[in-house]
Amino acid sequence: MKIIVPMAGRGSRLRPHTLTIPKPLVPVAGVPIVEQLIRDIARVVNQPINEVAFVIGDPAFFGDEIVEQLLKIASDIGAKGMIYRQLNPLGTGHAIMCASDSLSGPAVVAYADTLIRAKFVLNPEADSIIWVKKVESPEAYGVVKLDEKGAITELVEKPNKFVSDLAVIGIYYFKKIEKLKEALQTVIDEKLTHGGEYQINDGIKRLMAAGDLFLPGEVDEWMDCGNKEITLETNTKMLGFLEAEGKVLIHSSAVLENTTLIPPCYIGPNVRLNNVTIGPAVSVGSGTVIENTTLSHSLIQKNSHISNATLEDAMIGNQVVFDGQFTKISLGDYTEMK
Repeated sequence: MKIIVPMAGRGSRLRPHTLTIPKPLVPVAGVPIVEQLIRDIARVVNQPINEVAFVIGDPAFFGDEIVEQLLKIASDIGAKGMIYRQLNPLGTGHAIMCASDSLSGPAVVAYADTLIRAKFVLNPEADSIIWVKKVESPEAYGVVKLDEKGAITELVEKPNKFVSDLAVIGIYYFKKIEKLKEALQTVIDEKLTHGGEYQINDGIKRLMAAGDLFLPGEVDEWMDCGNKEITLETNTKMLGFLEAEGKVLIHSSAVLENTTLIPPCYIGPNVRLNNVTIGPAVSVGSGTVIENTTLSHSLIQKNSHISNATLEDAMIGNQVVFDGQFTKISLGDYTEMK
């Protein structure tokens, strides 16, 4: 089994936190988004993953350090990592085709801006599975239309009239992904674009028309990391899930002095907390120092120094120095407020 991860975008909605790193590598609950996504997919499909292909952007932003981090993520689950480049933003279908050499055999395509919790078995009769989540406002999403047997017969983008309440979340399984490759190549050859972009849906629709059986795979939780507020909400949910699963969330090298901890919280390696009340729903990245502070529902990245603060719903990047009495903030990397 392979996992194909298109992630060439820069995540502009999460700025300033994505000015120096791509959004899929922003840690949530102590783990980069794309790493947690790959782990979750591997657990759901319950099959050995032998390759993870990452489709990234311009080397000026997606440099050697990011490449090394992605290859390690693949290696950590026992898979070979492959790196491909999408140098022009020509859509989801084009991004997949940039990984053309990896498009063979069974594979999952997963866009790296979402996290899931799910438990189900891949139906061996399905040619493909599209992961979906029941939503309250289907008119705001792309949804699937089902027949009387529960098979997917159509993809409808932001329907004006009710079609279904099962929204497509951006994760797909293909028993033979080379069939999607052939369909997308036809789409590209015919220059079938939407707003100048080639979309995965046009390839999928061709497979449906050819008789491939598409079934829905419904997830229990679908968590986005699109902007600061949603990312903090996802951090809260993930901490709850990890705590319920019995995961160790406080690293053994962390030093907590005169500190009150209200779980769930993630405290990373070499973190120092002194005279702090922290939690619930707080993640603190490695090497960060927090002093004389009350902190809740917040996400603090690596090697920052926070002091004399009362913070709620805060998202703070790497290498930040913050000393003050502000209550709701969003600070990017290397910011200083003293």
